[in-house]
Amino acid sequence: MSNYTLKQVILVRNDLKLPRGKLAAQAAHASVEATLRSDAAIVREWRSQGMAKIVLKVDNEKQLLSYFQKAKDDGITASLITDAGHTVVEPGTKTCVGIGPDDEHKIDFLTAKLKLL
Repeated sequence: MSNYTLKQVILVRNDLKLPRGKLAAQAAHASVEATLRSDAAIVREWRSQGMAKIVLKVDNEKQLLSYFQKAKDDGITASLITDAGHTVVEPGTKTCVGIGPDDEHKIDFLTAKLKLL
């Protein structure tokens, strides 16, 4: 496993203009959920490497769902976060996607066109 660097990417919908606290909570949900769905050996190795995470922005729900599907199609663990709607967005709003942890090259190939949040 340690022959390559692992990282996780969190995709956040930029069109929702979430308040910072809400955005941080949603990104944390995406990170935790993707981690819990990941292979334990990969998570252990990722932890030993410092648990690198990058937060990127997508334009809208359609783009968020597209990247979620592409990650799954590429065999990369991914989690889609749907908000309960108790605060600033409507119930069922898809806010974030967590991708990985996995080989940074696989994730970069998938998300290279996206910009940092």
